[in-house]
Amino acid sequence: MVEKGSKGRKEEVVTREYTINLHKRLHGCTFKKKAPKAIKEIRKFAQKAMRTTDIRIDVKVNKQIWSRGIRSVPRRVRVRIARKRNEEEDAKEEFYSLVTVAEVPPEGLKGLGTKVIDEAD
Repeated sequence: MVEKGSKGRKEEVVTREYTINLHKRLHGCTFKKKAPKAIKEIRKFAQKAMRTTDIRIDVKVNKQIWSRGIRSVPRRVRVRIARKRNEEEDAKEEFYSLVTVAEVPPEGLKGLGTKVIDEAD
């Protein structure tokens, strides 16, 4: 149980790698809306995983999703989500999440679990 004075687990800076299965999240989606919906689903996933409403998606993630066009979105995507402290004075929230592309092992994405990354890496 969290004591009243201490901060919960939500309040710490952390970086994790996730494999997001876009195939199941885009099932039945109209062809011409697949890539935009994939970006929205990544944003929703990051929001749920990191418990922050301010999600910033890197340009490389967007390029990877759109790499095969609007219809042929990759089935799975490996991303690194970092919860960082917001340095702006007029920020509404204390933390924001940054979504970047994680390197994919040559054997593929299947079976890869969530991996916590140390800040030293």
